[in-house]
Amino acid sequence: MTNVYIGLGSNKGSRKKNIMRALSLLSKNRQRVLKVTSFFETQPYGCEKQGPFLNAAAKIGTALPPEKLLVLLKSIEKEVGRTRSFRWGPREIDLDILFYGRRLYKSRKLSIPHADMHNRRFVLLPLKEIAPGFVHPALKKSVSKILENLDK
Repeated sequence: MTNVYIGLGSNKGSRKKNIMRALSLLSKNRQRVLKVTSFFETQPYGCEKQGPFLNAAAKIGTALPPEKLLVLLKSIEKEVGRTRSFRWGPREIDLDILFYGRRLYKSRKLSIPHADMHNRRFVLLPLKEIAPGFVHPALKKSVSKILENLDK
């Protein structure tokens, strides 16, 4: 089992219900949901002309390798009702792998740690609640320190 941190976000439909459904589907697909953060309402990133997001983070235990976990997350997004619009557009649910243990991983489809998480307060704020001391394996800084630097 590997501990993985997942970012969750929704700004379309019943935001909290969408996130809770995604967490439930993770469990139903044999992923151990170990911790879930509070919900944080945040402003949209990339495209500001849309409603606010509800964001959270979760720590899960998985036996799936990174690419298979990504496939599962995409299938959960679809089951929750995500429809593709445009980059950074509104969405029913967004699930991102933030950290996969302390592993560095890069493929055509996936970068772990999440490539832009260190610039995204809406990712770091919930993550800090459950993993403040977790050290980003590439940046060699804790989640708390990355957030502190971003807030300067």
